[in-house]
Amino acid sequence: MTPRRKRRLYLAGLVVLGMAGATALFLTAFQENLILFHSPTEVAQGKAPTGRTFRVGGLVKEGSLQRGDEELRVRFVVTDTAHEVPVVYNGILPDLFREGQGIVANGKLNGEGVFVAEEVLAKHDENYMPPEVTESLEKAGAQPPHGPGGPDGSPQ
Repeated sequence: MTPRRKRRLYLAGLVVLGMAGATALFLTAFQENLILFHSPTEVAQGKAPTGRTFRVGGLVKEGSLQRGDEELRVRFVVTDTAHEVPVVYNGILPDLFREGQGIVANGKLNGEGVFVAEEVLAKHDENYMPPEVTESLEKAGAQPPHGPGGPDGSPQ
């Protein structure tokens, strides 16, 4: 093998090695930033990770909203009508947040089974519910609440 071919072979090997390293870094970063959605039923079945960020969604259970002594600390229960997940949130709730409403919360499940939310998202108008929440409610056999009009938002 000539010295010129050896250099080309080494260069090609370094390029392949560099691409493999870059791909490994990309996949690692992607995996760490991936936030999955879990319904209260999946959380109750132990399918949700403990200590890792994920989303939980459903309806805020009627009568479960409790405001703590601290101004911004709130406790409530998210349900898909089959199972419930207690949630603790320290922050300002969205204006549209209320009991009986569909929400999605980002956070982590602590060792006691309480979901510690970092962010709470509420539906943005009377006819919208996040698709993940609607799907988990339908799987649980519950009818998702609808605003004025039909299920698709059209007037009745």
